[in-house]
Amino acid sequence: MSEASRRESSDKGSQQADIGVTGLAVMGRNLARNLARHGHTVALHNRSPERTRSLVKDHGDEGTFLPSESLEDFVASLERPRAIIVMVQAGPATDAVIDELTPLLDEGDIVVDCGNAHFMDTRRREHALREQGLNFVGCGVSGGEEGALNGPSIMPGGSKEAYEKLGPILESIAAQVDGTPCCVHVGPDGAGHFVKMVHNGIEYADMQLIAEAYDLLRAGLGASPAEIGDIFRTWNEGDLDSYLIQITADVLSQTDAETGQPFIDIVLDQAEQKGTGRWTVQSALDLGIPITGIAEATFARSLSGHADQRAAAREAFGTDRNPLDLKDRDAFIEDVRRALYASKVVAYAQGFDQIAAGSDEYDWDIDRGAMATIWRGGCIIRARFLDRIRAAYDDDQALTSLLVAPYFADAVRSGVDSWRRVVAQAATAGIPSPAFSSSLAYYDGLRAGRLPAALIQGLRDYFGAHTYRRVDKDGTFHTEWGGDRQEHTA
Repeated sequence: MSEASRRESSDKGSQQADIGVTGLAVMGRNLARNLARHGHTVALHNRSPERTRSLVKDHGDEGTFLPSESLEDFVASLERPRAIIVMVQAGPATDAVIDELTPLLDEGDIVVDCGNAHFMDTRRREHALREQGLNFVGCGVSGGEEGALNGPSIMPGGSKEAYEKLGPILESIAAQVDGTPCCVHVGPDGAGHFVKMVHNGIEYADMQLIAEAYDLLRAGLGASPAEIGDIFRTWNEGDLDSYLIQITADVLSQTDAETGQPFIDIVLDQAEQKGTGRWTVQSALDLGIPITGIAEATFARSLSGHADQRAAAREAFGTDRNPLDLKDRDAFIEDVRRALYASKVVAYAQGFDQIAAGSDEYDWDIDRGAMATIWRGGCIIRARFLDRIRAAYDDDQALTSLLVAPYFADAVRSGVDSWRRVVAQAATAGIPSPAFSSSLAYYDGLRAGRLPAALIQGLRDYFGAHTYRRVDKDGTFHTEWGGDRQEHTA
């Protein structure tokens, strides 16, 4: 062993790390740097040692790192109870790392999965490790690579005991808003990853609504992307103030260096997805929660990717749009803004409904106001009106729907006429607006005095004897449709 190697081995032997990170791709690398910058001694490991060496070489001056090339040395370099962040691809790769780690760990050690895992996988892993005396924490992290480095929103689940050690560490690296860290213990087993999943579903809806607003403005105003970017920049100074509105203005203002065209016009119009939107919709179906805005946003991405079908439809039907008959340019812009805000409220209301339903189903006891609090900074959906959401749940933790909280009810009432005009104009012009339209339909369905579901129940009873209930007396009933059509108690 060389003198330098002996010196490095001696240095490692004289101290132990507060926390370890295995998996040093962009997110893991940036989380490790964030931890080191905040005074934590960070153990490092990657299946490919070159990534470990690269991190230390490029950023070793940012704090104290203890690199290891073997998993055994990595585990040995951690103080007990050990806390290990796993940042690898969700699914089998995560299971493989956990299977390698667990024989090396001792009772009370903590494995933290900060990837985008499905919450049911997290529940399975938490149960399996708990039986071995180990703590497993599914931890949602939002903010992308920039957030991971400079302060993300962090949503850890798992046991309260695990959070006693992890909490101070995670809170130290989280985004801070008004002196409050954007990190809180969400609840047991899969609660953290469930909330992160719903966060991503809301993100899908938010982006789809923004894209529909842009499409309407471009078709209606005939404005350039840069001019529409200026409109979004103005909107970001009011109630719509948010990270996504801010970066929308930047993207629309960008010019492609190669062609000189607006950047947005040289990007292929096929939106990709990594699966969290689909998971959100699937979970909502299982829970019986209508998240129509999130679902339509997810389906809109799917539609955009069906290039062959879209090409066939264009050939069959053409691409012509009817011109929007705008008598007042500024009034149209304001209508779109109000419709965007009202639809955004619906998306968040539906997401928080899903969190409440998941919390009840899995006995997680999630504080919805706390979720609004930790989403105010660091994460992709951070927005000014999250303070309003937090206040609504502070005032009434049993709130049946965010839409009926006084502030949001007033906002929707004041914008509903604009909302209707925008959806009608889009339909007349042939401009697809699935998220705007479904959000308005949800609002109308929620407030309807009587829904046509009564007819559906009648039909179900007719063809399948599925029974129905009456409005005027208790009980369950069936009509003998194929016989004398007499009603009897089921």
